[in-house]
This record gives sequence, C-alpha cells and structure tokens, in this order.
Amino acid sequence: MKAPVHLNALRAFEASARHQSFSAAAAELHVTPAAVGQLVRTLEDWLGTPLFVRSTSGKARLIPTEAAERALPDIRAGFDKLTLGMERLQEGAVSGVLTVAVSPAFAAKWLLPRIDRFQVICPDTDVRLDTNLKPVDFVAQQIDIGVRYGTGRWPGLAAEKLMDEEIYPVCSPQLLREHWRLQKPGDLVQEMLIHDLSMDQHSGFPTWEGWMRKAGVSDTTALRGMQINNSAAVLQAAVEGHGVALARSVMARDDLASGRLVRLFPEISVASELAYYIVYRSECASLPRLTTFRNWLLAEAAVT
Repeated sequence: MKAPVHLNALRAFEASARHQSFSAAAAELHVTPAAVGQLVRTLEDWLGTPLFVRSTSGKARLIPTEAAERALPDIRAGFDKLTLGMERLQEGAVSGVLTVAVSPAFAAKWLLPRIDRFQVICPDTDVRLDTNLKPVDFVAQQIDIGVRYGTGRWPGLAAEKLMDEEIYPVCSPQLLREHWRLQKPGDLVQEMLIHDLSMDQHSGFPTWEGWMRKAGVSDTTALRGMQINNSAAVLQAAVEGHGVALARSVMARDDLASGRLVRLFPEISVASELAYYIVYRSECASLPRLTTFRNWLLAEAAVT
C-alpha cells in the first residue's frame, strides 16, 4: 500500500473545495494561492485523477469532481477526529491557549472587566477572545468555549445557562438632573430614546414599545430615538448624555455600580425571554482548561 499523502495537501484540497477558491483557501491556511494550487496538484498527481473540473475561464469557481464530492464528507470527518485527538492528548493540561467566542459587546461590558480574576487563578492559560456578532463554527474555527445570548438551543453545542437578564431604562446622572421632569414613565415619550438594534433578529427581545406598554404608557407613536446595533455603544451613548437607553441588565451592571448610569423607574421590571448561555462541544466537556473557565464563569455570574 502506498504511503499516506501529506496532510497539508488534503487540508489544501478540503479548504479549496469548501471555499471554491484557491485564494480563499490560502487566506484561511495563511499561505499563498500558488502554494495551495501546488499542494492540490501534488495530491492529484499522487491519486492519478483530477479533483476539480478545470474551467477555460480563470474567473470561474472551483468545482469538485463527482469523486471528490463523495470523498469530502469523510475527509472532513477525519480532520474533525484528528482535531479531537489532539485535544485528547492535551486533556491533562490546564496550560495553553483557550479560545473563547463571545459577542463584542459582552466582551467589552462583562468579560474583559473580570478576566484578570481568571488569570490570577489560572495563570498558565492564555485566553484568546474570538469576538463576533454572528455564531461561529466551533470545529472549523477551533473554538473551545463561548457565551451566547438566546434561547439556549444551538445545534451541535451543549448549552448551560449562565445568567438571566432584565431590561430597563437608564440615563446619565447629569441628564437626570437637567431633565427634572422625568417623574413618571410617560415623560419618556418626550425624551431622545436610544434603541438597541443588536437583538432585532430575536422576536422575544423587549423593545421600547414593549417596555412602555408594561409601564402603562399607551401612546408610543411619537417615540423619537437614536438607533445603534451594538449594546455596548448603546450604553456609551447614554453615559455621554445623548438620551435614555433601554439597557440590558448584564451589560449595564458595572456602569450602574460606578454611577456612570442611573436606572429609571426601578419598580417596573421587564424580563427578557432570552438569557446568556455557556456553550461548548459535548465531546470536549472534560478538557481541564474548558472546565476551569466554565466554573469561573458560573462563579462570576453568581456574585455579580
């Protein structure tokens, strides 16, 4: 039997087929397109058969042959197994890099202000934050653990609730002093309201209209406002006195504790249908770095 072909060539072929482009595969693998093309040709020479349908136009997408298409699922499963095998080899170590996927706003307003406490108890673990507004592929991007906001259901991931959340209005202390007329919820109709658009894709996330209805304000047709698609920026706009924000309690906690923001009408509470969840692949649940970080997250959430 022939010796197995070099893994780099298989990796180049899989990435080229997935992206349908040598250039995109090269960007993922941090090599040049020419190097990817050479690796694919080496694999084709070793196999004695083409792996892509060659087009007369250099601008066309790479299209795998029928045989290549049939082989790709097994090749990808093999890479997944190899990745898991390497993780198993490292199971006894807490040291090393831990890749954590979180949203940019959660990183800025909750995780980063606390991360030093994790480094104190686990100094040999280097945390690498992957901040993204959209869910990421934990296998393809080698994510160890993450925190997501939603209903708790994500295919292929175990989810453990970290924190619930409520929604309420906040503003800067100076704005509250200047706008002395903010005596009842209905007075907010005359204010510049800051809307958080980052949760627009979630139908269960409370809006200003929903909060007003809960507060007994029926006429919301005249609501004015600033619209921002980042929860951290929403709070920063409120801190700087640009208006009254409908804040997420987890994000606003430190700003309220420091006095940068003031909560309005605390007697009115609107719970979010969504929550924060720790997420990870079930097969990696016993990795020491992951377990340590998971337990630290739960401990932090319990005391803050």
